[in-house]
Amino acid sequence: MAKGKALIFSAPSGSGKTTIVHHLIKTFPNLGFSISASTRDKRGRTEENGKDYYFLRPEEFKAKLDNDEFIEWEEVYEGNYYGTLKSEIQRIWDSGNHVIFDVDVKGGINLKKYFGDDALAIFVKVPDMDMLKQRLRDRNTETEDSLSRRVYKAKFEMSFEDKFDITLVNNRLEDSLMTAEKLVGEFIKQK
Repeated sequence: MAKGKALIFSAPSGSGKTTIVHHLIKTFPNLGFSISASTRDKRGRTEENGKDYYFLRPEEFKAKLDNDEFIEWEEVYEGNYYGTLKSEIQRIWDSGNHVIFDVDVKGGINLKKYFGDDALAIFVKVPDMDMLKQRLRDRNTETEDSLSRRVYKAKFEMSFEDKFDITLVNNRLEDSLMTAEKLVGEFIKQK
């Protein structure tokens, strides 16, 4: 069984982790993106099954749970389950790449526990809650109710920052991308 390293990027929603992860995938050809499984609906017309997520019906997700096919999983929002399939990690390692994750905070903590020293867990955050609210609003995907839920959850998630190896404050995107490149490059080179 092939085995590589794991790079875990976690953050409250709207902190910029997905933008950072996409940049790193373009920068490092030896990174493979771990596609999460989810029971949530696709957002708009841009999301694709097998590219953004493995979109599963709740009964499919439960069957995979019953078969012990997940490294980690959770109900992120009521009725919406997310998880990391063991087969997805193996697919990436078998291709000779290291795996990079873009996951919520609880998922990041669970992945770090699972991979241990073979993982670098990075907590991405914005300097303050006002900036986070503005970024979420700028997406144009949130209602006031869903925005309120995400901000409430973000405040809670911030309390787990110390469970990660390092914190990356995403104030200026260009600086954050350079810092992320340096962190990932150094970790991949370690034996």
